[in-house]
Amino acid sequence: MTHSAVSVDKTKKISRESYADKLYGFWLGQSIANWTGLVTEMDKIGDIGELKTGDFYTRDDWGTPDQPSIWGQGVPSDLSTNIDFVFRNPGEVWGSDDDTDIEYMYQYLLATHNTSMLTPEQIRDGWLKHIRHDEENYLWVSNQRAFDLMNQGMLPPETGKPSNNEHFDMIDAQLTTEIFGLFAPTRPDIALKIADLPIKTTASKDAEYIAKFYVVMHSLASSVDHTMPIKEQMTWMATQARQVLPNATYAAAMYDYVTQLHNSGIPWEQARDLIYQRYQVNQQDGYDMTSRKLYCNGCFAAGINFAASIISLHYGEGDIKETIKIGSLAGWDSDNPTATWGGLIGFMVGKAGVEKAFDRKFANQFNIHRTRQNFPNEGIDTFENMADTGLQVVDNVVIEMMGGTIENNMWIIPVTE
Repeated sequence: MTHSAVSVDKTKKISRESYADKLYGFWLGQSIANWTGLVTEMDKIGDIGELKTGDFYTRDDWGTPDQPSIWGQGVPSDLSTNIDFVFRNPGEVWGSDDDTDIEYMYQYLLATHNTSMLTPEQIRDGWLKHIRHDEENYLWVSNQRAFDLMNQGMLPPETGKPSNNEHFDMIDAQLTTEIFGLFAPTRPDIALKIADLPIKTTASKDAEYIAKFYVVMHSLASSVDHTMPIKEQMTWMATQARQVLPNATYAAAMYDYVTQLHNSGIPWEQARDLIYQRYQVNQQDGYDMTSRKLYCNGCFAAGINFAASIISLHYGEGDIKETIKIGSLAGWDSDNPTATWGGLIGFMVGKAGVEKAFDRKFANQFNIHRTRQNFPNEGIDTFENMADTGLQVVDNVVIEMMGGTIENNMWIIPVTE
């Protein structure tokens, strides 16, 4: 049975109203997961190199006192005494962090420029306007290097090339570009096109492929069969997204290895210990981070955090609370994969679904000026407004990039196979 590349007579209809609710769920879920993951960020990175952090966390550590991170100078997190969820109640304000603020900036730039595709100049000018030029500017490794290069006049994608940016294989692009998948619902081909330059702004090679994996999953969240249990929806999306990881890469090997471990029925903690052994200790599948003698043994690297991320994806089974818990306890840069899945599952279940999962209401305000600058209203925004801005971006993408239309508050999207 063969499929033509595009079946012309097929379209997908998506309600803009319901999509706004999903985008609200994305920002809310991502904020909960981001701030919860920050409690354990860099608490546990293994015992290789100069920094040793002892045994990794297990599920039994949830709810127990937080241990200091590698830069905590012996002091636990000030966000929560115990390893637990971090919430903001109605009337309070969520703060931005590096997991949400560059995505916020890209959405704002797409909306204010009224475009579907950002140019190299628009990206550079946006970074230079909205990111503080002095510390603390909440940039690390590859993002910081790209920012320095932009300050010197260099444009993306040059800023993410290995010859210019030695941090090209760090985690950065994974947390700054997933949202592009949501701007191209049901069309991962278009999502990859509009995300290409933002990804290459800070990433190359495996880090670039991993970022694309997340973009594809976010786009496919709108084509998934919603009659299936969410666990099966997540598995289908991930299996589809695996196709963007070239087989010869460590990213592909990591995905396949973690999937195999999960399917074998072992507990997630054992799977995590095995990826640590395989990649950080034995440096298999071409993952040579340890031999490079980087600070904290490459704890910010795209690779090991992707492997940890796939653990929380598979073992969390689409349950937002369980996924955030596992992601927070898995180790390394624990707020990043956690924020990714919290945002994606939050999108899939919408605002009410997130509230139902936690059995509570949350703050709807968001302060982008905690980490960034020069936005309207002194940086105070709401998830409702952020969702509306997202709709404007999708409107442009549907019309300009997909050849679709908007009728009766519905997007009519031509579907490809």
